[in-house]
Amino acid sequence: MAMNDTLKREIQEVYKKHYLDRPFIVAIDGLGGAGKTTLVDHLKNILDNVVIIHIDDHIVERESRYNTGHDEWFEYYQLQWDANHLKESLFEKLHQNVKQLHLSFYNNEEDTSTSKTITILPNSIVIIEGIFLLREEWKVYFDYIIFLDCPKEVRYERVLQRDTYIGVLEERLKKYQNRYWLAEDYYIKKQNPLKFAHNIQRL
Repeated sequence: MAMNDTLKREIQEVYKKHYLDRPFIVAIDGLGGAGKTTLVDHLKNILDNVVIIHIDDHIVERESRYNTGHDEWFEYYQLQWDANHLKESLFEKLHQNVKQLHLSFYNNEEDTSTSKTITILPNSIVIIEGIFLLREEWKVYFDYIIFLDCPKEVRYERVLQRDTYIGVLEERLKKYQNRYWLAEDYYIKKQNPLKFAHNIQRL
């Protein structure tokens, strides 16, 4: 809790120096199981005028990211999101101070996407939470970047226990080894997100 209070003060201090006529955009990045969603849940309760955007709400339908002929890690990193579309419909619109964002929200149970509108109030703090936020297409749009640096062993145990929807433990392990963890390794090597973070939370 003390960590969250300190982070709150740091965000508020940087926000006070934000004189641009658009929302203040915060990234909460980190690899799978690092605790991003938990941190966001705390911050939204202690910061004022906050809009939360979970990047995982905006992935594409399964046919665009599975059985494409590419390696599984590539499908996850490059095809899970339409990065250029989100750049245009989310990040550029925030920088243009557009008050109504029209975004596609993915329904996992139905494997469909539905367009919804998000209202951005004046002087908002927009917190975008998710993995791979500092990919090439998006990283220049953030005003303040938080990276959750959690030990690999802790993250691996969390996700393998958490993601029971994938199947039994052996199936979960296989999917993480072939798809998720290789993509995470690529991201760290390719984009070096810790280098660009304003605040690294070592958990």
